[in-house]
Amino acid sequence: MSFFDSEVVQQEAKQLFEDYQSLTQLGSGYGKFDREGKIMFIDKMEELMERYKIFMKRFELSEDFMAKMTVEQLKTQLGQFGITPQQMFDQMHTTLERMKSEISY
Repeated sequence: MSFFDSEVVQQEAKQLFEDYQSLTQLGSGYGKFDREGKIMFIDKMEELMERYKIFMKRFELSEDFMAKMTVEQLKTQLGQFGITPQQMFDQMHTTLERMKSEISY
């Protein structure tokens, strides 16, 4: 069975995408959130980033050709911006840490 044929993989990918879209849409009003709303938003973003890291690690560890190609495509796309997947996660973490410090988390 292909990596992408797995119901677990498909469900997690769908859920990650939906959660990301929802948080992105919600985040457009971040400046209007009260302190508790900002804390909740940051917590949800951290949870999402952790789930995404785990999801990507599954791709990296898989022997499936399509999973390996997906990882290479991500590396290529990010490489166009001069960053690696790890740098992307590091930058997201730095941004969330800065957001925390701005609200005295």
